[in-house]
Amino acid sequence: MRRAMLAALVPAAVGLAAAGHQAVRAGWIPGLGPAAALEQQQQPSGPTRPATGGRVLYYRHPDRPEYAPEPRRTEDGRDFRAVRAGEDAEPPDPAAPPPTAAAGQTGQPLAQGGGAEGGPRRVLYYRNPMGLPDTSPTPKKDSMGMDYVPVYEGEDADGTTVRVAPGRIQATGVRSEPVARREVVRPVRAPGTVQLDERRVAVVALRAEAFVEHVEDVTTGDRVRRGQPLLRLYSPDVVAAGAQYVSALAVAPGSGMANADGARRRLENLGVPPQVLAEIERTRRIPASFVWPAPRDGVVLERNVSDGMRTPAGEVLFRMADLSVVWVVADLPERELGSVALGQVAEVRPRGLPGRAFTGRIALVYPQLNTATRTARVRIELPNPDGALLPGMYAEVEIAAGGGGPLVAVPASAVIDSGTRQVVILDRGEGRFEPREVKLGRRGGGFVEVREGVAEGDRVVVAANFLIDAESNLRAALRGLTAAAPAGEGGK
Repeated sequence: MRRAMLAALVPAAVGLAAAGHQAVRAGWIPGLGPAAALEQQQQPSGPTRPATGGRVLYYRHPDRPEYAPEPRRTEDGRDFRAVRAGEDAEPPDPAAPPPTAAAGQTGQPLAQGGGAEGGPRRVLYYRNPMGLPDTSPTPKKDSMGMDYVPVYEGEDADGTTVRVAPGRIQATGVRSEPVARREVVRPVRAPGTVQLDERRVAVVALRAEAFVEHVEDVTTGDRVRRGQPLLRLYSPDVVAAGAQYVSALAVAPGSGMANADGARRRLENLGVPPQVLAEIERTRRIPASFVWPAPRDGVVLERNVSDGMRTPAGEVLFRMADLSVVWVVADLPERELGSVALGQVAEVRPRGLPGRAFTGRIALVYPQLNTATRTARVRIELPNPDGALLPGMYAEVEIAAGGGGPLVAVPASAVIDSGTRQVVILDRGEGRFEPREVKLGRRGGGFVEVREGVAEGDRVVVAANFLIDAESNLRAALRGLTAAAPAGEGGK
């Protein structure tokens, strides 16, 4: 009888199972089948917690190096991937907010790499991203939604070094160059005038009273050559001295009478030209008048003589100058006086000769200032073989100030000058930068001499250095705040 009952129940159970399976597939039973799945998909759900397994270190964005200490979702609704202990995962970016240690740890945020012996670095606190004096012991956002920036343990152990993530270095355009020895030369410009070389000016004057018999065709502005006749003179004193010399020459040597050498010396003292002396010795005759020649090559600047006039001793008859070399005297501002020195190259551009430039060197720095204009005068000697440079011309003078050999110098863009101190940013490599106060010297050509603070071979930041300096000043201020109050008390 028992076997008969089992035989009757088995087909019924099989039928019920089949009917239930069909009901579930059709969605007739609530909570089961496709209807329940559709209802579950329509209900909102939060980030999925990881299944039990290894300890979760942090959560990573599926596409980019972004990390979170708690489960999160991306903008398009995907879950952050859980990174568990023991997984060969990519270490978090030091610039991103680091993950929080898992339960059972110290509770302080950690970041892989950079610690002692390559271990994780501990986050001391988080600072306001806008530089406000506000810190927090845990990750947070400011009023504009910006994440607070982590400050790691040992990141600034010496109190001066600033560490910047490689991504931020590239984004901000930080660039560095080595410190080297360079010629630091800068142009100093000043107005100047062309003047005569005082050493090349000569006058024609007599040492005895004379009468002018004839003046040659020589006028102001004419160019004359050395030895060229200028005028013919008659001088009673010269005639008397000449007669004495002729008499001395006629006497036999050693007779004890007039000395020929003494008579000749008297004619020389009267300024008689050598040509006249040679003529007296040759002819043994006294000329009634003699020719006075030009003492040098040059241009006649003055003519103060006419035919038939009487000239007393010492009166200037002609004044002339040699223009083969001229001076250019420039007036430098007092503040530029320390930048120039003897021998520096100067370029002169006369206003009256457009397109032409003359090169010379500083021959003299005058030892006094003009108290009315507060300027110092420098003298530049220029060759003037074609006589193009005329006395009185205005000129623009450009002096290559500096020189004197290579100096330890950095690009001018590397110096941050606050007015009271000058700072450069040293590139220590691996994203580490150190502000260094320096003492500067000459400037020129886009470079600045550094007398103290850096050495040849150091690398200095020449672009975006003000950003690193601001970061350094901010961290120094935050260190002062955290020294006064623990980081946990500064949070809000």
